[in-house]
Amino acid sequence: NGMRMSMTQGSDPYENALAERMNRTLKEEFGLGRVLADLQQAELLARQAVELYNHHRPHLSLQMRAPEQVHQQQIKIPVC
Repeated sequence: NGMRMSMTQGSDPYENALAERMNRTLKEEFGLGRVLADLQQAELLARQAVELYNHHRPHLSLQMRAPEQVHQQQIKIPVC
């Protein structure tokens, strides 16, 4: 089916937590938690989700800015 498994590297529990949080966001906010018709639909939804997540979705940790906005403006975000 052309799909590959992707796993976190090593045994860093924090890294796995980040991956699990992203999986939750993809499922809950972008509709990727449901059964999809085929690989093409999954790829399309994943590309759309990444676009929305990085360019349009406000992030609390970025003072309600999108990551691309912060990147373009090189805004210094204080670490909490």
